[in-house]
Amino acid sequence: MMFSALTHLECSRTGARYDAEQVQGTSEVGAPLLARYDLERVAASVTREEIACRAPTLWRYHELLPVRSADRVVSLGEGMTPLLKLPRMGRQLGVPGLCMKDEGLLPTGTFKARGAAVGVSRAAELGVAGVALPTNGNAGAAWAVYAARAGIRSLIAMPLGAPSITRAECQISGAELYLVDGLIGDAGKLITASVHEREGYQNVSTLMEPYRVEGKKTMGYEIVEQLGWRTPDVIVYPTGGGVGIIGIYKALSELRQLGWICGELPRLVAVQAAGCAPIVRAFEQGAAESEPFADAGSVAFGITVPKALGDFLVLQALEHTQGTAVAVTDEELLAAQSALARAEGTFVCPEGAGCFAAVHQLHNKGWLTGDEEVVVLNTGTGIKYPHTVPLNLPTL
Repeated sequence: MMFSALTHLECSRTGARYDAEQVQGTSEVGAPLLARYDLERVAASVTREEIACRAPTLWRYHELLPVRSADRVVSLGEGMTPLLKLPRMGRQLGVPGLCMKDEGLLPTGTFKARGAAVGVSRAAELGVAGVALPTNGNAGAAWAVYAARAGIRSLIAMPLGAPSITRAECQISGAELYLVDGLIGDAGKLITASVHEREGYQNVSTLMEPYRVEGKKTMGYEIVEQLGWRTPDVIVYPTGGGVGIIGIYKALSELRQLGWICGELPRLVAVQAAGCAPIVRAFEQGAAESEPFADAGSVAFGITVPKALGDFLVLQALEHTQGTAVAVTDEELLAAQSALARAEGTFVCPEGAGCFAAVHQLHNKGWLTGDEEVVVLNTGTGIKYPHTVPLNLPTL
């Protein structure tokens, strides 16, 4: 019985094929590799109805994931996060059909668990002894936890400004952790140098290995399944390294090729912080890729990525879906975070809050008319960011 229909890896720039049974990084031209599947075989071997009867984890889509054998799956129960209607917030923003997919309920509290689960599973299956990555915090925490679950080592480097809770998650999971006085690019330089000195380690930096995006794409599968195997009109996503929006676009494209959805794909919206908005700037200029963003900084630390390796893939996804890119200020996203909690009782991360600020902006500009079904991705739980809520309480 087929567990995975993975056939090969493909260069995202040239289309060149690479062997999926070997540990791979980027392509010969330095571009991300994308996993490809025998979709005809998948369509002939499984139905949507069969998938709906499986356990409520992301591994229900295993034919479209890269792990070859069920016994090599490394899992903490990740996947099938709730898709919540937000009627009060929707009325406030002028978009009554507003929904939120809440990734804050995943292991380690963020969507990073998806990429770590699939990436670690495949790395361990291919014989990797350790994984190494730079991180703004949450990815490192997730990969450290899943590496511990798999029984392999992890090497993590993160900026000093990363949330302290993510340091604790790495440390308690047994990761080898280094703090860098700088941004994620500076942490990346440390990791690149260190991996060369360690036998059996793989650099799993964002889009420098092929399988993190495969875990993230399951958000797209789940949204479609949770809506009764149909698509919403718009999907709004906080964008730093871009893996999530690239993955969702990949998932939607695969589902259409399978014949499981039809019609136009949802318009995709990439949301960035005004203090670090290279993809927004490139989109507004009609550029094919971004330029490094100088003096980057935002309270939405998870999307503070001055230059993303896969920026061109994000821009392609926006173009192919008639989507757009939006920058929001820290003041706007923090106000949205508070407004959402008061209206709906949900405490989202600052990156997710930025998406609600973007919805407000897009409605005011007329890009959203108010008739659309809009799904916002909240990528993490707000309780990992206590510093975003000033506590001015009376003492009795």
